[in-house]
This record gives sequence, C-alpha cells and structure tokens, in this order.
Amino acid sequence: MPRLSQALATGFMLALVAGCTDSDRHVAAIPDPAAAAPAPEAKAAQEAQDIVVTSSRVAGRRDSATPVTAQASTAFAFAPAARTRGPVGRSEPVPPYYRDIGRDKFTATQQNAFKIVREEPVSTFSLDVDTASYSFVRASLNQNVLPQPVAVRTEEMVNYFPYDYAPARTADQPFSTNVAVFPSPWSPGRKLVRIGVKGYEIQRASRPRANLVFLIDTSGSMNAPNKLPLVKQSLAMLLDQLDGKDSVAIVTYAGSAGRALEPTPASNKAKILAVIDGLGAGGSTAGAEGIRQAYALAEQNLDPKGVNRVILATDGDFNVGITNDNELKGYVERERGKGVFLSVLGFGMGNYNDALMQTLAQNGNGAAAYIDTIGEARKTLVDEATSTLFPIAKDVKIQVEFNPRAVSEYRLIGYETRMLNRDDFDNDKVDAGDVGSGQTVTAIYEVTPVGGPRAIGDLRYAEQAPAAASARSDELGFVKIRYKLPKSDTSRLLTTPIDRGATFARFEDAPRDARFAAAVAGFAELLRGGRYNGQLGFDEVLGMASAARGEDGFGYRSEFIQLVRAAKTAHAMAALQ
Repeated sequence: MPRLSQALATGFMLALVAGCTDSDRHVAAIPDPAAAAPAPEAKAAQEAQDIVVTSSRVAGRRDSATPVTAQASTAFAFAPAARTRGPVGRSEPVPPYYRDIGRDKFTATQQNAFKIVREEPVSTFSLDVDTASYSFVRASLNQNVLPQPVAVRTEEMVNYFPYDYAPARTADQPFSTNVAVFPSPWSPGRKLVRIGVKGYEIQRASRPRANLVFLIDTSGSMNAPNKLPLVKQSLAMLLDQLDGKDSVAIVTYAGSAGRALEPTPASNKAKILAVIDGLGAGGSTAGAEGIRQAYALAEQNLDPKGVNRVILATDGDFNVGITNDNELKGYVERERGKGVFLSVLGFGMGNYNDALMQTLAQNGNGAAAYIDTIGEARKTLVDEATSTLFPIAKDVKIQVEFNPRAVSEYRLIGYETRMLNRDDFDNDKVDAGDVGSGQTVTAIYEVTPVGGPRAIGDLRYAEQAPAAASARSDELGFVKIRYKLPKSDTSRLLTTPIDRGATFARFEDAPRDARFAAAVAGFAELLRGGRYNGQLGFDEVLGMASAARGEDGFGYRSEFIQLVRAAKTAHAMAALQ
C-alpha cells in the first residue's frame, strides 16, 4: 500500500479506536496529498508536535515550555501519529492527539448597567472566588487570539490576584473588609468603590481532615497534551499537599464509569500515583455516571468534622447519561446538602464546556479553576492548596446600599452570573458562594457622585428624593456581608460603612492594590467590548498596571502586563482581517 494511503487508513482506524461519540463525530482533517510527500519517521514524530504551540510567544511567561492547543480550521482533528520503539525494537504507532476547535461553551451575559440610586439603592450578589476565566483568557492570548467576549468574567480576572488586605482575626469572624474610594481612571467625574475582603487563614497544623475523590475524565476528547497528561501532573502536585490523615479515591469515566482506586490514605503516594499514571483516554463521556459514583465514594468515607470534596478534572464534554444542565445542577445541590462539596478543574480548549463547569461548581459549594499550564496547576493546587480545598465560610453574600444624598448612580463591574435579589440576602435558604482559607475577594463599583456626569437622565414626571433623606450625609454607602460557618446552617452578619475617610482625591493616591485591581477590571471590560470604559485603551491599562505592580514574588502581575501587550497585538491583527 502506498505510504499516504496507509497513513490515511491508520489514522481512520485510530480515530475509531479513540471512541468518537455522537457529539464527537465531525469531519477529521485529511492531509493534503500535495503536501504529503514521503518523509522519514523522524519527520512524522515532529509532525505530531505541530499541534502544540508554547506560551513563549508572550514574553515573560514562567512556563514557556508548557503546551497549549494550536488553532485549526476543522471541527476537530487528530495529529499525525508519531512512532515509538516497541518491546522488540520495531516502530509502534502512538494514538493521535484529539483536537477540537470552536465548540467551547460559555454562558452569555449582558454587562451590568448603571442603576439610579433613588430608584434602586441596594445591590446584592454572591461572592465569587473562581478564577477560570483568567486562565482561559491567558490561553487564548498565548496563541495571539483574542478570547470570546462571553469567556471574560471581570470578577474572575480581578480575583485571580492576591491582594494585601488586613487579615481576619478569628475563625468565628472569618472576614476583614477593606474599602477604598478613588477617581475612575476612565470616566472623569465618576469614582470607583473598591471593596476588598480577606478570609481567615487556617494553619496547616489545625486544618481539618480531607476526604477527597478525584473524578477524572478519560474520554477520547481528553487525548491531548494539555488535557489528560496535564491532569495527571496537576493531581500529583495536589497529592504532595496532603498527609496521612487525608484520604484519596479515584473514579474515572469514559464510555462507562468505574472506581479506579478505593479510599486510600494520602500517605500511600506510590499506590495513588501508579493509578493516576496508568490512566489513558478513549471512548465517549459518561460524566453523569462518574459524578454519581464519585459522590457515593465520598459518602462512604464521609467525615462529619472534615472536608468532603469531589474534585472533577475534565473538559466538560458530557455526552452520555444525564446531559441536561438543570438535572445535573439538581443532583449536585442534593449532594451538597449531605455535606459533600464539588470543585471543578477545567482543561483544554476547543471543546471546553465552561457553562456546565460553572453550573456544577456554583451549585456544589466549590470553586471552578481552569488549568492551562503547569504553572497554573502549581498556583491552584500547591501555592493556594488550602484555599482551594478548605472553606472558612459558605453561602457568602454581599449587599451594598448607596446613599442617595451622596451617590446618584452606580454600576457593579462584573458578577453578572452571581446577582441575587434583594430579599435573598436575608434568606438562609438561598445558596451563595464559598470562600476558602486565606482567600481575598474583590468587588468594584463605578459610582456617579451627586452632581456628577450622569449616565441616565431624569424622567419628566419622576418624583425627586426628599431633601431630608434619613441616610447619613458623611457616608457614600453601607456594606453588609452575610455568611455561614462551614458546619452551620445559620448565617452571621458583618457590616462596614463606606465613609469619607476611605476616599482618595487622586487616582495616583489610591492604594496600590486598588489601582492594580482597577487596571485588571478595565482590561477585562475592554475584552468584553468596552461599553462603559470611555476612552480607555490597552496603553492606558499598561500604564496603570505597570505603576501599581508592586511586590510580585510569583510573577503573576508581570504576566498580566505581558498579556495586555499580547491583547494589543492580537487586537491589531483582528482589525486587519
């Protein structure tokens, strides 16, 4: 058989073996005969690497050799098979990499608009500590491609970075609140109100026992360098953060789900790593059955005084069993009530179901992270392991009331998927976000002071606010935080005024962390379309971020500056198309 025909036949058979499902059946990339001249085996091995690009295209990346999926013009493709030496010295084909393009799923939301204070003075939302959006944006920009606007969630961009807020003092009152008010860098005459929250940090010696179940997607769509291999490396790093009192179990799912490892002391690392290392990808995606089995294992080993958590590692492509988001949401909510939480680690691009991952994490009392590099795995599962695994409060809600005598309009920047009704704040039956040990959470409002440039004009027949309003004239607003301790079903309340003492006359005088957070928020809003950003551009964001970079031991802020530069060049390229 001619070399080209043999290669095509081999590729077709390998595609069948990889287990393409109904949602996976697209047209595979067929090599161009004109470009498929015979080549030595070394060239075939090199071609297998051609679907991999490195993040070194953005200067300053700490993990420049970490692969991310390259772009392609087809729905999905399998890379040419490399050949390795078999046990008797002959060349053996390696299963081709799966590559899917253009099937990422995100929940579309409209940016929060300005609200008139005298008509709607109260803003209520659930605290969010997810960071998946930032990593996905980075993975896109590392390919010199602007992310989809729906993939950008401003609060997750801002909350990707730690901030130097005063620590909380006790576990019973697990939050400190830091407020700063300063001029908006993109809307003259308006101000930004930065609300920073810092969670109590649990000491390693006193942290509770962890009962963890790793739920690992081993379907055919995970057969890519930035998927299952990165999952294995990530979970190995997480395992190093556990000790003998913790336990680990493993459930895998592809065409069907099964227990790969019964609950095992985390100190038995060799046994656990052997199971992880032996995982391979192939078949369809029975994710719902995997979730059922993972919860069953967690409940089997339930520790009423510890942390019981399922950690799902997947690209989110559920196509067997329960595939309806609402059905999965209801199931996860019921399991949450039994004391088992769910966290999600997302991998890969082109077939990433962010919408489902967010639904599962938000309703499972867990966080959603997106792992695109080894560096991100290290950040999430090593540097921030205690905050990722160990909550210090659940159902955390914020409510801000603005003073109509001081503020005429306000707009919450981000948190569109976390908005709550006003009466949800005092209702302990309403679920909200969770905050882990030592985490910082930041929210930013843009406000128009009374007499400032309004975004919304007055109605002709609208009633004017009474001159002698009951609110205090020296306050811009009032912040309330409601939370439950991890093992409690009754909420507690913390309050902080937004008073004149937190106001800074110039943007340059505001705290460095507040200015950096403003730069990140401005960048995210630009990527979403820049509807409320005035004349702000990438150059202005670079100036703000560079001036406010400050201490940057892990290089996160320096990386952000490089991403803004990458967005600037990607934006210019998009304009030429």
